Amino acid sequence: MRPVSTRLRAGLLATCTALTVLVTVGPASADSAAAAQLGGNWAPFTRCPVDDPAMLAADGRAEIVQCIASHAASGSIKLGSTEVVTGASDLQAGVVQHTGGAPTLVAPAGGALIADSADIPGGLLGLMCPSDIPVISEICRQITNSTLNRVTATVESAGAPTGFDLTAGATSGRPILSIPVRIHLQNPFLGGSCYIGSAAHPIVLRPQNVTAPAFGIKRFDGNGTPNTSGVMNRLSLTGASQTDTTFAVPGASGCGLAGMLDWAVNLKTGLPSAAGNNSVVLDNASTYLAGLNAPGTVVPNNGKLLSQYWHSAVQ
Repeated sequence: MRPVSTRLRAGLLATCTALTVLVTVGPASADSAAAAQLGGNWAPFTRCPVDDPAMLAADGRAEIVQCIASHAASGSIKLGSTEVVTGASDLQAGVVQHTGGAPTLVAPAGGALIADSADIPGGLLGLMCPSDIPVISEICRQITNSTLNRVTATVESAGAPTGFDLTAGATSGRPILSIPVRIHLQNPFLGGSCYIGSAAHPIVLRPQNVTAPAFGIKRFDGNGTPNTSGVMNRLSLTGASQTDTTFAVPGASGCGLAGMLDWAVNLKTGLPSAAGNNSVVLDNASTYLAGLNAPGTVVPNNGKLLSQYWHSAVQ
């Protein structure tokens, strides 16, 4: 293969900003996963997996279940020497608290983390063209309309979150949880299996609060109506930015026929990129945790009641 041209390198570096954004999450989309509209204090928990068997089986004594939702309207991410502004993020999961053990997280069917697809500025022409490499120049020649040129990227969950630490969420300087993600790049020439990261080798984000968030708690009825004597509690942790500087970014794979375009994607900011060269910031994050106020009084029906109350709030 001939050396990569100077113009190709410039084009790839020019698009690194757009690709870098996608390691974090863009604006959340209701179309990305099954989401409900909920009333009252249930509003943040649109995708809580209340009907998952692991949630329904919780009795209120050995296992206690809750819903968690975390949202940030904006942020930034840095890979290598490139730093860009990002859009909103939406993370939701079910929490199973085990008596005497660490909690486990249950991801919704559509994935714990969702994001809108984002267009790569310049599309494939900006990513690879022009080029004096025959296989690339032939692709460039065939790009005759916006459909063939358009490259979209979508952040997808690459597994359920792990390591949830509520105390870390209420303080600062400690990882709150681990979130495995991958980035799906889509274009007719890239094929349907072009990813940065994978289920086997994901990008793992471990956000922590920069400062301690503001703490609040509300009681409400099962259907979400505020009530100081309600059966439900909602804890809120708001107003703190979150960051992570520990994650590594693996190289792209599956791009083009037999992965022949992987190298073109990897050239951008020097993928793979080792831990310590990357960072993410989520501005003004809001995290909510909801569950029954006294789960021990409803044994063995904690999970079943949480599901019933969640459904009663659907609008």
